[in-house]
Amino acid sequence: MKVYKLKSQFKGYKKGTQFYLISESEFIGVKEFVLRTKDLTSSISLSEREFLQYFVFIRRIN
Repeated sequence: MKVYKLKSQFKGYKKGTQFYLISESEFIGVKEFVLRTKDLTSSISLSEREFLQYFVFIRRIN
């Protein structure tokens, strides 16, 4: 599982909030990502553009 961190405030989440990447899908060239907060209380779905703009990879957990 991969862990990502917010680069800046996004949709009510504070900068530095950590998320687990739950799923990554692609349909006809459109990528969508689903992330869940590290405390597992909420999840968000976003486009590839939003994902690349607001999130940075931290580490991989096995």
